[in-house]
Amino acid sequence: MLYLIGFAEGACAHVSDLVQDGIHAYAAFPHVFIRVFFVSLVVLDPLVVMLVGLVRRSGVWWGSAVMTLDVAANWISNWASVKGDPMQLLQPVGLTAITLFGLFVLVSCLPLLRVMKNADGPASHIKDLRSRRDATRVE
Repeated sequence: MLYLIGFAEGACAHVSDLVQDGIHAYAAFPHVFIRVFFVSLVVLDPLVVMLVGLVRRSGVWWGSAVMTLDVAANWISNWASVKGDPMQLLQPVGLTAITLFGLFVLVSCLPLLRVMKNADGPASHIKDLRSRRDATRVE
């Protein structure tokens, strides 16, 4: 659940940024590819929520990739200000929270994939019930 909440919150934050400041919401960031990536999170974060919510293994892989890039982009973009004032890392929101969530996503990747090994989404439960029913059927 924390996984889904984290990505949903990220999606909402990026949508909010775009609604408030338009396409130039990330103009202050130093690299164009980072600006483009942050805008793309409006699509990527909900995609991860949908795929993981549907118990798709691809959602875990997408989540890991998205958070790896998100953490890296945030550290690259904020490195100068962190060097100037390391105390900002003690704030409850921002770079520290993004980094901790990114670590959570990466640490939970393999356990989630193991749990989802035989799951192909919600339909897998129906298939499992059908196979049990067929196995207990007496002819």
